[in-house]
Amino acid sequence: MSSDYTILKSSKYILFLLLLGLSFGCSLTKNLQENEYALFENELKGIEKADEERLSALLQPETNFRIPLLNVSPGVSIYRIGRSFFDSSKVAEKRKNFEAELQSLEEKEEFDSLSRKEEKRIEKVSGRIESLKYKEEYGNGLMRTGNPVTRLDSTAIKNTTQNLSGYLNNNGFFESKVDFEVKTKKKKAYVTYEIEEGPLYLIDSVYTRTDNEEIIKLLNQSKQRSLLKTGKAYAQDDITAERNRVEELLKNNGFYMFTKTYLEYLVYMDTVAKTVKISQEIQKPTFAEKHRVYSLDEINFRVNPPSNEFADQQVNVEYNGIDFSFYRDRYSEKILDSRVLFEKGSTYQRNMVIESQKQLSNLDLFRFVNITFDTLGNSLTANIFTQPAEKYQLTNQVGLSITEQLPGPFFSTSLRNRNFFRGGEILEFNFRAGLEGVASATNQGVYQSRELGISSSVIFPRFLVPFYPSSLRKFGRYNPNTRVQIGYNYTNRPEYTRTSFNGKLAYTWATLNNRQQFTVNVADLNYIQTPAITPEFGEILQDLANQGNNLIWSFLPSYISSISGQSIINFNSYGNFRNRPSSMLRLFVESGGTLLNFRDIPTNSEETEIANFQWLKLQADFRRYYPLDEKQTLAYRLNFGIAQPYGVSNGILPYEKYFFAGGGTSIRAWQARRLGPGSSNPRRGPEGEYDYPFEEPAEMIIESMLEYRRNLFSYFDMALFLDIGNSWVIGVDQTRPGADFRFDRFYKELAVGSGIGLRMDFDFLIIRLDLATKAIDPAQPEGERWVLDNISFRRPFGVRGQTVFNFGIGYPF
Repeated sequence: MSSDYTILKSSKYILFLLLLGLSFGCSLTKNLQENEYALFENELKGIEKADEERLSALLQPETNFRIPLLNVSPGVSIYRIGRSFFDSSKVAEKRKNFEAELQSLEEKEEFDSLSRKEEKRIEKVSGRIESLKYKEEYGNGLMRTGNPVTRLDSTAIKNTTQNLSGYLNNNGFFESKVDFEVKTKKKKAYVTYEIEEGPLYLIDSVYTRTDNEEIIKLLNQSKQRSLLKTGKAYAQDDITAERNRVEELLKNNGFYMFTKTYLEYLVYMDTVAKTVKISQEIQKPTFAEKHRVYSLDEINFRVNPPSNEFADQQVNVEYNGIDFSFYRDRYSEKILDSRVLFEKGSTYQRNMVIESQKQLSNLDLFRFVNITFDTLGNSLTANIFTQPAEKYQLTNQVGLSITEQLPGPFFSTSLRNRNFFRGGEILEFNFRAGLEGVASATNQGVYQSRELGISSSVIFPRFLVPFYPSSLRKFGRYNPNTRVQIGYNYTNRPEYTRTSFNGKLAYTWATLNNRQQFTVNVADLNYIQTPAITPEFGEILQDLANQGNNLIWSFLPSYISSISGQSIINFNSYGNFRNRPSSMLRLFVESGGTLLNFRDIPTNSEETEIANFQWLKLQADFRRYYPLDEKQTLAYRLNFGIAQPYGVSNGILPYEKYFFAGGGTSIRAWQARRLGPGSSNPRRGPEGEYDYPFEEPAEMIIESMLEYRRNLFSYFDMALFLDIGNSWVIGVDQTRPGADFRFDRFYKELAVGSGIGLRMDFDFLIIRLDLATKAIDPAQPEGERWVLDNISFRRPFGVRGQTVFNFGIGYPF
């Protein structure tokens, strides 16, 4: 197996280099016609105060991405490969043949009924025609993945000049001028745009014209949030944003009929003072003398029958000012009322209407939720229309999971029974079976781990809080859920087989804007057994025990209970990577075996047959995504965790509660779970200096990861990254000298890995290839930890095992 594994690792490095060095030697200017030039550079000159990044984004067309110092572009090469065997005439001929067939079938349909086979054929042919039209216009798959050579285009230059001028004018440079110059050399074109910004106009004053005193009062109260402020540079985008803000403000304060079309902004320039005065004018409505505040006079909530059923059991109920109408007596008006965030007699607020629609949808009981309003004078009648979702929902998934560089198939199925107790509850059954590539805890390379999981849970759309009846209405706006779950998990690894029975009671909720999400596991109970341990792994555990490390207790039958809480704070929708900065902070705290403090339980010892554990655990994980421009971003992650056993644990944690450093989402230059702890000298296998055959559990972890990401072309992105971190134990571990955390030396024990990555981003799937090299290795003697100089022209990957290849799905963070 060792030789096969070596071949596998070598082939992965070769594949990675082939992908990175794709299509060298294919000149960008190849096959250009006379008077045709490849656009090599767009340059801006003369920018002093304007936003250079936003101006650069207006330069069209974009130049092709080129490999630095070379006249080649991978995107163009891919396009040319696809173009070499693409024949548009054949595609057009195929399309015409299918169109003729479709016409024949449609003519037959006019005079005679078609068989089921012929109806399906019409659908298939129609789909093929659309596909061929798309292919005829945009080329084959390779052509769409790559891109053609960007040629010098005089029309595009003219449009770019106009766009640059328009941007400057819309951002306070009213006296700006834009010109351009084109230079050509050996079929290469260089375009320079010369910009004279002129003076930047500032806002001198902003005033509002309206005779509506209620609107004036609201605007004055929110003046600090206005985007138009004295002394600020004029920007057309600020006016657009202010128009939207004012509309939202008024609609959230009762002005139901108000729209931004009633807002007009007049800008007066002072060419001497280089300032502008902005007049915000609120037009009167055509249907009344002034804009009015509307209040809710009536609320109707209707659950319509499914389209294929007849409403023969109409049920009408009035609760808390809402008139409910159900097609059948199977819904709880109390639950539904808790998710309606506006009340009878209250002033109209659009944000509460939108949030109510979201909260009702979160119940997962309805196919749709529509809220409409009828007006009468200054009064509104709110009508909430819904239709039940299917009672049962079966979801199946088949795919591949990627861990430890090897793909493994998995199958999962989920059955949901909605409205199980007629109070909005959901009964859910889950089953998952799969194989995963896992690095063995003993010296057995990478293998397939068999896993099986079964669980059953009931999700209540409320907090199950005894003796607190008002909690339903009080907390309904926070999308509260209570989950009661029982489950069974089975894991079969070559060194051991592990089973666990678990039960959980958890509360979850979120803030109105979904910015903060909270989970509290008030009871997490597990009974874990390890019925089979191989003699080799047993010897390792016993050897550790003989040296004072009682990790073997983690593999005894054990009752494990804990109470934990987690908070996720999401700033600007982290994970939805677009063009604005975003962050995410995850905080996790756990107390294990807390109830054992109130019982007389013996401490784990050599005579222990059933292990008990007590511990405290804390983890903080911060992630930040910062776009530099449309194609370049910086992302970084800071992760800290600490777990401290106490009491009956006798210094040992449950194995699943340890921290492990290294791997595709950790310090990537080390294999998963193999880094550290501290400066301890890890046991090595026969494959060389960096053959670490054993997992390295630890009680503390510090990690930081920095990535520079850039789009190359089409679906292809590259990344340069730097990972710093390590793990440690708390207290002295006789079996691993140097593993303990010490303030006076921990900073010297930080491992450093760097590398380059290639990502294929298909929106629905991200394939990640990372090549990481050890730069600072804390396992080496102090003074010899800088190992990057092992890399040379003759040894581009350093010594054996110094460079690690990671293959994964999705971003590492």
